[in-house]
Amino acid sequence: MANTVRLGIIGVGNMGLGHINNAVKGKMPEIAITCVADIDPKKFDKAKELLPDVVCFPTAEALIDSGLCDAVLIATPHYFHPPIAIYALQKGVHVMSEKPAGVYTKQVRELIDVAKQSKATYAIMFNQRTNCVYRAVHEMVQSGVYGEMRRVSWIITDWFRTQQYYNSGGWRATWSGEGGGVMLNQCPHQLDLWQWICGMPETIRAFCHVGKWHDIEVEDDVTIYATYPNGATGTFITSTGDCPGTNRLEITLDKAKILCENDTRTGAYDVWVYELETGTQEYIKTAADGFSKPKGAWRKVETDGQNPQHPGVLNAFAAHILRGEPLVAAGEEGIRGLTISNAAFLSSWLGETVTIPFDEDRYYDLLQERIKNSTFVKTVNEQVQGDMSSTY
Repeated sequence: MANTVRLGIIGVGNMGLGHINNAVKGKMPEIAITCVADIDPKKFDKAKELLPDVVCFPTAEALIDSGLCDAVLIATPHYFHPPIAIYALQKGVHVMSEKPAGVYTKQVRELIDVAKQSKATYAIMFNQRTNCVYRAVHEMVQSGVYGEMRRVSWIITDWFRTQQYYNSGGWRATWSGEGGGVMLNQCPHQLDLWQWICGMPETIRAFCHVGKWHDIEVEDDVTIYATYPNGATGTFITSTGDCPGTNRLEITLDKAKILCENDTRTGAYDVWVYELETGTQEYIKTAADGFSKPKGAWRKVETDGQNPQHPGVLNAFAAHILRGEPLVAAGEEGIRGLTISNAAFLSSWLGETVTIPFDEDRYYDLLQERIKNSTFVKTVNEQVQGDMSSTY
């Protein structure tokens, strides 16, 4: 049995080069990057500088058909994720897709159907699931030890971007090139974490402000209100126009409140829990005093401190292929966060509450209308970002 997975990287932009850098630094010992593909041959120079023996291909299909790789990592603009993944899976090549799984759920559902029929592995790069803070929160909520969720609120506005960021690529922040803005580029991780921790909402009412802070044709400021099957409610607020931004996740459960918040002074992002001696709903019903509150105390949650991010996801991917070990996130899970963002767009476009599941054909048709009727003129001044985190 082979002891390494031969990996081909499709798309040698910021993310693709970031993965190559991680490999060069020895962070993925069971992965050997053997080949890359990009429609822009100029991007091969940097790849070959880092990996002199890497073989370069002008198309994803040529790379997949070459026989030089066991798996591919798709790091192209969003619309290309599903068709490339489908092609690879049908050829028996394992797939790791960058987020998001795609632009619209109808297309991703087709991909999932192909993945179910393929013997190859389909996984998605939800690297924030490796963060010890989010793993701890997921375990606390999903364990049920604190009872049912009553409310969740996530303010995630530390995505500040300049106009030059949007001008750095012709595909960025356009309906035809990216299919959305902050929800499709920056927030797929948080939308995934939201549903991974709290479960899928039942309804969505959203307000997606287009070009509020930047000269773009897609959303850069969003507020989502969600309801859950058990009656819980949630809000999700995000923007690329706030500075300093906030990253605050607050989850109210029957017997506790969980709080994660970034400290803009120190950069720390810890998790705390306020544990109640008596459940909230029981206390509401039985307390003799109209103004008393159930007793409780704050406790800082200890984590394992591990946060392996992209290398951790790829190491698990290789271990799954080689030995059947668990993935960080199966590719089929990518449709869940995308469902929330598609529902939010649809709600904002229609000006009404959307129930999940929604009409995927209607969403697709409205997206195509925006692409067809776009009159936006994009200014492009390409530049290569310095590190992978700049794309989040």
